[in-house]
Amino acid sequence: MTGTYQTLTVDLPEAEAEAAQDLLHEVGAMGLEVRDREGPLMPGVRAPSAGEAIVVAYFEDADTAEAARAELAEAFPSARLQLEEQQQQDWSNAWKALIKSVQVGRLWVGPPWDVQNAPADKVRLVIEPKMAFGTGDHPTTSLCLGAVDAYMATHPGASVLDVGTGTGVLAIAAKRLGAGRVVGTDNDPISVELARENAEINGTPDLELSGKELTSVEGTFDLVVANILANTLIELAPLIVPKVKDRLLMAGVLAHQKADVEAAYVKLGLVPEPGAQQGEWVRLDMHR
Repeated sequence: MTGTYQTLTVDLPEAEAEAAQDLLHEVGAMGLEVRDREGPLMPGVRAPSAGEAIVVAYFEDADTAEAARAELAEAFPSARLQLEEQQQQDWSNAWKALIKSVQVGRLWVGPPWDVQNAPADKVRLVIEPKMAFGTGDHPTTSLCLGAVDAYMATHPGASVLDVGTGTGVLAIAAKRLGAGRVVGTDNDPISVELARENAEINGTPDLELSGKELTSVEGTFDLVVANILANTLIELAPLIVPKVKDRLLMAGVLAHQKADVEAAYVKLGLVPEPGAQQGEWVRLDMHR
């Protein structure tokens, strides 16, 4: 696919970012990228100034993009707007270059096109990234993989629950490292489907992967892993804690969110342990 597309970059006060996103959707943006202080940025990407956010909108044609620019200029007088034409890449292949394999403990996790580079002495997990979160190379996923590896080394046959399983990478890793019963849940049907495909590819078809609510999952688990965002972890605390027989690992939490997430679980009776940190992301470790 060749040709061009338009990007409209909007720098504006953080308090106005949500309203700007709504307006951009209404005026026909194909996609949006938001940069604010909540999420760490990809290397080489310009960060917003203090108190501001950057919203980048993508448009298929110049007329729509120009009309959007005019609407935003009127609605948000303080915004700084930059409209640019971009060359279209073949995204179906370009994004593959962004997916990196990782080695964590006894594990190698990577995409199918990189398997030949996996060291022979590692347990290999092949994860087809597609659209779900969790290929292994994101800090939150590798933080969890390291802890799952360490736990399974000392608790062979342990039962594991993976809340918000995404691609299924953590559930598959636990099974390949010797877990007994492994359950993965996700409220996104596409993720569940992809996790099942990945389980087949990795020779772990007996994982229990579904869109079940936690209240419908039977039993308690030696290890519960939840790599989801902080606000969801706080919301789900009353449902997650009853499932924890021994240990809970949580990631998807930024350093400044750690205290709030931990407090929600301490209140329900879990005991914090030293976790781990990678860049701005932290992993919280707790036990019963």
